[in-house]
This record gives sequence, C-alpha cells and structure tokens, in this order.
Amino acid sequence: MKFIAYATFACLFLALGLSAIYTEYRRRQIEAANQPTGQFQTVDGVRLHYIDRKPAGWTRDDPAVVFIHGASGNLRDPLLAFGHEFDTGVRSIFIDRPGHGFSERGANGHSPDRQAELIAGLLHELDLGPTVAVGHSWGASVVAELGLDHKDLVQGLVFVAPATHPWGSGEVSWYYTLAATPVIGAIFTKTLTLPVAERIAPYTIRSIFSPNPMPRDYAEEIDLQLLFRPANFQANAEDVAALYDHVSEAAKKYPQISQPAVIVTGDADSVVYPSIHSQGLAHDLPNAELRVLAGTGHMPHHAHTSEVAEAIRSVIRKIAPRQPRGTEISRRIPEN
Repeated sequence: MKFIAYATFACLFLALGLSAIYTEYRRRQIEAANQPTGQFQTVDGVRLHYIDRKPAGWTRDDPAVVFIHGASGNLRDPLLAFGHEFDTGVRSIFIDRPGHGFSERGANGHSPDRQAELIAGLLHELDLGPTVAVGHSWGASVVAELGLDHKDLVQGLVFVAPATHPWGSGEVSWYYTLAATPVIGAIFTKTLTLPVAERIAPYTIRSIFSPNPMPRDYAEEIDLQLLFRPANFQANAEDVAALYDHVSEAAKKYPQISQPAVIVTGDADSVVYPSIHSQGLAHDLPNAELRVLAGTGHMPHHAHTSEVAEAIRSVIRKIAPRQPRGTEISRRIPEN
C-alpha cells in the first residue's frame, strides 16, 4: 500500500512538474506573439499600458472618453467595440487595468479604489479636459470610485453591464477562489489553469455573450491568451474574489456621486444581474439615467455598439463646454 501511495504521489508530482514546464513555455510563446501596441506611463511606481487615440486638432477644451475593461479582459475589448466610434473631436483612451494586459499589478492591485487611484494618476499626466469614464462589468466598480474620489478628473460616467453592488452571499466560481488563495493560488496558476483554460475558453466566452452572438474572431482580436498567463490569471481571480467585500462598503457611498451618468444594461444578462447592479445604481445615483436593451446579454457594447456609443455621447453633451466638431461625432454600424 505504501508503494502505491508513493507511486501515486510521484506521478502527481511529475504531472504537475510537466504542466508547470508547459505553462512557462506557453507563457513565453504568448508574450512573444502578443506585443503591446500602446504607450506606457508609470504612476506611483506602477507601469500602466494604454492606447491614446487623439484626433488631429484636439485641444484640452475638447472631450475625452476613458474606457475601463471588465474582468477576464484587457483594453482590446473596448477597443474592438469603440476603436473607431469617436474619430472626430473626441480623444479616446483605452487602459489595461493593473495586472491585466501589459499593465503592472502593484500593491493592493485587486482593489477598485486602488485601481481608480492609479488610473486617476494617468489621467492627470495626460492633462485632459472634460472627461467621461466608461466601465464595463468589473470595470464599472472602478468608474464608481473615479466618480466618488476624482471628481476633478472625471466629469461624466457611463456604466455598461455594471458589477457594482453586493449580490447574494458573494459566491464566485471555485477556480477564482482557489487562484486568489495565497501560495496555493500561485501553484494552481503556474501548473493547471493555462492548459485547461486554453481548451475551455471558446465555450465559456460564448456563454458570456449569450443570447447574442460572439463577434467573429473575438478571442484573437482581444488577445485573450494574455489572460491565461499565470500572473494575469491570478490577478483576475483576486479582482473577482475581492469585489463583493469592496462593493458592500462602496455602495453605501454611491449617493455622493453627483456627475451625470448613464447606465446601460441588457435585460438578458446572466453574468451580473441588472436587478441588483444596474437598478441599484439607478436608485443610488442622483443624476443617472438607466437604459435597458431588450434581448441583450452581458456584452451590450458589442451587441449594440451604436446604442452604447449614443449613451456616451449623451453624457459628453452634458459636460463638454464646446461640442466636438461635427457634433454628431463619428458613428458606425456594428458588424455583429
């Protein structure tokens, strides 16, 4: 019996070792194949990656829109939806949240208020004028913190399929909890998550878009493989696992958010429930408008890009001292 136990342990140890070698090999491949395409700015010792689309002739009196992605993503998700939506007169800035894409994590990087603090530092360096912050899902909790603590930098807010309020008992998927656990999480992410995630991702992504179709080549377009790297996967898990405790306290302060805001949600979102988060924001924010898209799931910015872009424009019209040249701001019809 002892021999069987030792043999089983040895086989398990060998399997984990081989998986760790494969994970490191794939991590290097992924990073070689997916290079940063934006700029870097160090804020409080943390290097942030962002893409800055500044139209010719843009001045500080013209509006800017800052896009903050959700969990399991990077800046290329909003870039895919809105990269050419605001080509005239509006500066569009897409940011990799700390620990995601090509941004460094930094201490306490799992906290939405810390992420908001770092992003606010970047916005300060960019010296923007009237600015709208747009956050999807988990990123909406960062937008809420910008609205609370950085009113001087962000004058308008847009929440897309937001995750901003406490839900049920705060349960999240087991693999997030495991990956976020100190020591064990590092072992888990450096051995098992990458080979498994690579195989199941195509199926799980479709469920996030449901009932709407997933855009063609979505995983490739957003460099989804970056998520599977151990450090990125662990950072994402820490974000998700810590969100409930954060929003349980933060939601009490939401009535202090005074900026004009629009909340856009789908009535078929099964990832974050609109009845908790979107309706909660509409109730808590004194200057907010709720827009519900019928038959739409958790990714309204891809399923109904034009409608979400119009929500952003409606906030721009409220905060900009002068409207962008052409007022209508560039529009396009989404392909999906």
